[in-house]
Amino acid sequence: MFYEPNARDRAILPHDPLKAMIAPRPIGWVTTVGSKGNVNLAPYSFFNAFSSSPMVLGFSSEGRKDSLTFAEETREFVWNMPTFALRERMNATSASLPRGVSEFEQAGLTAAPSRIVKPPRVAESPCALECRVVDIILLKDIAQRPIGAFLVLGQVVGVHIDETFIRAGRLDTAALQPIARCGYADYAVVDKLFSLDRPA
Repeated sequence: MFYEPNARDRAILPHDPLKAMIAPRPIGWVTTVGSKGNVNLAPYSFFNAFSSSPMVLGFSSEGRKDSLTFAEETREFVWNMPTFALRERMNATSASLPRGVSEFEQAGLTAAPSRIVKPPRVAESPCALECRVVDIILLKDIAQRPIGAFLVLGQVVGVHIDETFIRAGRLDTAALQPIARCGYADYAVVDKLFSLDRPA
């Protein structure tokens, strides 16, 4: 099968398979604070790390959501690792709530103070990264027309790790059991790893 993106046969593929192909994707469980002190916690399926030195993370907001607005206002955000144990509470934070209603309270989560930035972190999450915004990029199509999506890039200025998961000098990813987005309403959990040596 081959098709151009705007000419998909919807009788065969009624739902766009893009997110099922680019999978699994780490989840950007992002905390932000607005200029008036409002706190927002929301998961983003378009998220990843883009640099290790300095550490740079990015999440993309399709439309002007509170996470984007607050990151613009205060130039800070926190990434929290969503794990299998936190899957239901992470999902609860994806609900569209009125500004001022706490996703932390709605999902039964604890807001823990960050060390360097203002947005709190999710206390129950085993890993969190405090970030300062480096750039916010309005994404465009090949004709240079804005598409209404915004890529927020942040440099990590603080790292939180639950030391329970540090073993022999390494972070035990399988023990953490981070979850990731796949297509549609599907998720994956990382609970088993394999290794490959890079060729010389």
